[in-house]
Amino acid sequence: MVTSRVAVCLLMPYAGEFSALATAVCWSFTAIFFSEAGRRIGSFRVNSIRLLFAVAIYTIVLLLTTGRIFPEDLNRDQALILALSGLIGLVIGDGCGFKALVMIGPRLTTLLWGTAPIMAVAIAWLFLGEQLNLVHMSGVAVTIVGVSWVVSERRFKNQNNFNLSADHPDSGTLTKGVLLGLMAAFGQAAGLVLSKYAMLNAGGTLDALPASFLRMLSSAIMIWLFAALRGKLIDTLRGLRHTPAMFYALGGAVFGPFLGVWTSLIAVASIPAGIAATLNATTPIWIIPNVIMFYKERVSLRAVFGAIIAVVGVAILFLANEISGLF
Repeated sequence: MVTSRVAVCLLMPYAGEFSALATAVCWSFTAIFFSEAGRRIGSFRVNSIRLLFAVAIYTIVLLLTTGRIFPEDLNRDQALILALSGLIGLVIGDGCGFKALVMIGPRLTTLLWGTAPIMAVAIAWLFLGEQLNLVHMSGVAVTIVGVSWVVSERRFKNQNNFNLSADHPDSGTLTKGVLLGLMAAFGQAAGLVLSKYAMLNAGGTLDALPASFLRMLSSAIMIWLFAALRGKLIDTLRGLRHTPAMFYALGGAVFGPFLGVWTSLIAVASIPAGIAATLNATTPIWIIPNVIMFYKERVSLRAVFGAIIAVVGVAILFLANEISGLF
């Protein structure tokens, strides 16, 4: 009992960092689940349906833990900014990301997502006035180098990762897939910064769980309205009939929009957005065992070396204050 209390006390100063790493672990499962679901029914259907699953999960958890789904002190500015964050990050950003996952595969897509920390640092500096010191910037750089070294090991050889048919909604070229991956990274970075602003700087404070729910609810409404306007409502609903795809979509919803988004907002509320985004971007390190299990890939020495570099970068970020105190 005493040992567990000591452990909690030691970990509390790094709650934000550990939350960001938890996000990366959750997203490593999400990448596999959603790429498999998207291969079966298309990324737009997956993006739409997973938001419904996520809203249902958040509703149940909020009712069980607080007895209500909307916080009492929620103001209009917070609601509008979280809705904008959901549009940029979850509807547009994740929509591009899921399409890229199916088009060019999890490994190359997660490499492109690795640019999100750089974007987050720039956006947070412009809109929140957050500035990272030299040690923090060094940690960000080392982590990104390590992650990039891992996921850039293999070249994109085929037109798409799964040899999709020409009429598949997510078939495309390498160039298109790369652009979609970069758009996803921007959406992730901008959505994270906007969420932080809504939780801490929009006329009040808001906990991560209801903030995540509001992002998810507004995103679900927007994407289903978009489906209706495109005349794709019935076609999107047909995806619910595909049992294997729904299994993967539900698993992805638990690890992504629910646990992953929740822990990412806990992290960004506790530490600078650039650091949170960098630790979130370690997903490719955590995805290695998943890729081994799902796709029977072998881990090379290069991947191990890249993982070690990334871990060094993560350690620098964790110990940045202590390192800065030495100079």
